[in-house]
Amino acid sequence: MDFTAEPLSEDSLLLRFGATIDPAINARVHAAAARMRAAQLPGITEIAPAYASLLLCFEQGSGSFFEKESGSFRRAVESILAAVSGQNEPDPFSGREIDIPVCYGGAHGPDLVDIAQHAGLDVYQVIERHAAREYMVAMLGFAPGFPYLLGLDRALHTPRRLTPRTRVPAGSVAIGGSQTGIYPRELPGGWMLIGRTPLALFDPQRDPPCLLAPGDRVRFRAIDAGEFIAMRESPQ
Repeated sequence: MDFTAEPLSEDSLLLRFGATIDPAINARVHAAAARMRAAQLPGITEIAPAYASLLLCFEQGSGSFFEKESGSFRRAVESILAAVSGQNEPDPFSGREIDIPVCYGGAHGPDLVDIAQHAGLDVYQVIERHAAREYMVAMLGFAPGFPYLLGLDRALHTPRRLTPRTRVPAGSVAIGGSQTGIYPRELPGGWMLIGRTPLALFDPQRDPPCLLAPGDRVRFRAIDAGEFIAMRESPQ
């Protein structure tokens, strides 16, 4: 499993598997993350996958795995290499499958018509195509619980807004370039809004607080405005 390793700080290491948004590269990242967790190497406090890299955080000043002394970086990389190499490739799609209900269009999806025009489709075809795919949570980022999802139909790839909104409602389902994602709370943002889910993507009182995790699979399901209100009012 080829990668490069570089110190990111005195207590973190970054493994790079590539430099592009690519499902195959992201699958390698998640496979490496799974192996690192299974190896339970001492001193590692966090394993955070991204599109093409994997961040490893270590106990600050523990001296158990990653130190400043000569040779410690080489030993750390050798231990990591041993943990992620020489084993059968784990299933990169072994995460949970999560159903996300979405009320598309209208006030919840003010950019749906623009996306349809950009794609040369009608709004119902956009909804059908968006909800027909299975998506992979490539990573969480931007804000706690914000999932970057791989698998968007190429016909729906749409540039971001020229002028970002100062407020995007929590639960907004959006498209930005070749990606789709969900705003976990009210935030500024420049992605194109196509709908909104009544589910809470992030709740600090919940364990775990994030509804989705890297490696999970997501399917969107269209609901109407009445269902949206009913689900928003019911306990989650």
